[in-house]
Amino acid sequence: MNNLITGGAGFIGSHLAEYLLERGEEVIVLDDLSTGSFGNIRHLRGRNGFTYYIGKVEDESLLNRAVDKADGIYHLAAAVGVQLIVDNPVGTIETNINATQAVLVHAVRYGKPVLVASTSEVYGKGDPPFSENDDVVYGPTSRARWSYAVSKAVDEFLFIAYNRRKGLPGVIARLFNTVGPRQTGRYGMVVPRLIQQALSGGPLTVYGTGDQTRCFAHVLDVVPALYSLMNCSEAMGEVVNVGNDEEVSINELADRIRHAVNPSVEIAHIPYDEAYGPEFEDMDSRKPNLERLKKLIGYLPKYNLDRIIQDVVNYNRCSFLSHKSNDKITRSFH
Repeated sequence: MNNLITGGAGFIGSHLAEYLLERGEEVIVLDDLSTGSFGNIRHLRGRNGFTYYIGKVEDESLLNRAVDKADGIYHLAAAVGVQLIVDNPVGTIETNINATQAVLVHAVRYGKPVLVASTSEVYGKGDPPFSENDDVVYGPTSRARWSYAVSKAVDEFLFIAYNRRKGLPGVIARLFNTVGPRQTGRYGMVVPRLIQQALSGGPLTVYGTGDQTRCFAHVLDVVPALYSLMNCSEAMGEVVNVGNDEEVSINELADRIRHAVNPSVEIAHIPYDEAYGPEFEDMDSRKPNLERLKKLIGYLPKYNLDRIIQDVVNYNRCSFLSHKSNDKITRSFH
């Protein structure tokens, strides 16, 4: 199997590329490096069956070439992260909808199955635990916060229309807070951001009261689940939650990170309007119902939150020490 991964130089995409290569499959990565990093896939260069293209999914000729070579498509390319959404709502909407539309058109043209990565944000302000057929509730359109959720909902509507009207095989995976090595805190992802703050001496900044709860899934659990869904005939045409249902408040998360890195660092609470601007809205809780995923592929997460934190701490500690070493080398030349 030759697998096209859009957004393959991103955090999840690069782990998926590794996983597929280790299974003896071929991989084509297409990424414009807007939020991904070439460093995430640099170590894969030269491996048998690995090809990469640096460019936009919306590039007609590039996408056409990549889809033609692929047997299946994992569409992970998207604008991600709360900070990016708040800073650039226009880019968020255009990137998510236009890229998905382009992928689906080409997938139909060549008859290639596609997994569309969606997000728990689609559920909006509903009541958890969230099941795939639940109603969704959003805030007013005047608040840019909801542009990401709505754009990903449109992605889902597009896929479902292509599936039902044009016979396109595939599945929608609604991801709930995937975490692990290589994830950046640059766009607001809370676990790497807090860990990087702890390694730098703090304080750990918690937005709002910190009583809001989330569930975090290790990328090493999520990636095999995506592969299994893509290869599950019963999953075709379905929307499926993918994540972990171990719930934790952000206050508890910060405390566990503090104890894992440096118990002496402080935790500081920052109002949402100070962090993201006025009228920002957030959800009190975001927990998945995983029954459909369990039924389809027998899913059972292997990694709990403590293991997730430790793996991300180890990765960031190595990166932190490497940056400090490089800084010393650079200063020695001046």
